[in-house]
Amino acid sequence: MSKDDKPTTPTPRLRFPEFRETSYWHTKTLDECCERISEKVGEAELTPVSITAGKGFVAQDKKFGRDISGDQYSKYIYLRRGDFAYNRGNSKRFPQGCVYQLHEFDEAAASNAFFCFRLDDEYDPRYFLNLFESNAHGRQLVRDITSSARSNGLLNINASTFYGIKIPLPAEPAEQRKIAECLGSLDDWITAETEALAALRRHKTGLMQQLFPRPGETRPRLRFPEFRDAGEWTAKTIDKLCHVLNNRRVPVTTADRVPGPFPYFGASGIVDYVNDFIFNERLVLVGEDGAKWQAFEPTAFIAEGQYWVNNHAHVLDPHGVVDELLVAYLTLTDVGGFVTGAAPPKLTLGSLKKIPVPVPPTEAEQHRIADCLTSLDALIAGRAEKLTALLVHKRGLMQQLFPTLNAAEGGD
Repeated sequence: MSKDDKPTTPTPRLRFPEFRETSYWHTKTLDECCERISEKVGEAELTPVSITAGKGFVAQDKKFGRDISGDQYSKYIYLRRGDFAYNRGNSKRFPQGCVYQLHEFDEAAASNAFFCFRLDDEYDPRYFLNLFESNAHGRQLVRDITSSARSNGLLNINASTFYGIKIPLPAEPAEQRKIAECLGSLDDWITAETEALAALRRHKTGLMQQLFPRPGETRPRLRFPEFRDAGEWTAKTIDKLCHVLNNRRVPVTTADRVPGPFPYFGASGIVDYVNDFIFNERLVLVGEDGAKWQAFEPTAFIAEGQYWVNNHAHVLDPHGVVDELLVAYLTLTDVGGFVTGAAPPKLTLGSLKKIPVPVPPTEAEQHRIADCLTSLDALIAGRAEKLTALLVHKRGLMQQLFPTLNAAEGGD
């Protein structure tokens, strides 16, 4: 092929050295890269695998045909390991819907609301999965797919439009594989970091359950050696442990907020940044309404520095308990029983004051537990930051490894 005969499809900004001079890129429609799957489920005892946005294929406990009357099950599409399904349910993360590959199960059933396909052998499935996820081409998918109207949370895209989306491809399969391997190694690293972060959080959860006494007991199951003979813990209600500073809260509507550097706290954390502050001290905030109060939910948290608090969070100044210990216990405990109302549910100040908190007999033991949990929090935060950096790095890399198609290739 002469220089003048090369396709005009743009190439990525970042390419592996061995392909920069020898390989061009071109586009194909998805239909040209795959086989549409139309095979129907023929066995009612098939264990169903549903497709959920953000989760992919998920196995269900029940057999497939148990709750389906007549032969309705025969209208479902039968998928084998390696097949793909397009979920038209859009979300903030996936405005163009989700494409998932069945690789954890041997078979699955998908309703006819899904577009199901099987890639031709010459294409690397990891390349296509990353292509659909990538921000660079994702914008193209948004243009091609989300231009259709929505109904009941689904994109009203027809099969012809979906299978007609443009897929940028390197001419050499080796370059496609190289991109897939590069992003795959990053995915493996991200998976490892995700699992390590989850393990740290599970460890903290288990540790907290042992560092505090069980309901009705006065001693924890796990105690630091120097405090094993220190005596029993005492349960005290929050009104005996904290000063309440709710009278200093000031709600500000979104329209009236002036952007600035100071955190604006609500029921579960920072909701905005404003140009002024009303607190300049370390305090404990507890969600009043619009919060989550079950065990291990962000029921309470510490605010420090200069900040603003609206009327959706109680403001507590602990004086009879170390603040980290109070936050840890309120996080560990399901305080839903103290919540009243339904529209919306609310943890009133009166109810909050009645919540009993077990307290060690010495302040030294309180600080020892708080320091232990704080050090774990630092480890968790560090691991979370590393994971976030990896995800940002992957998104940036994908933007460079996949070309952004121009108008001639189906873009603007």
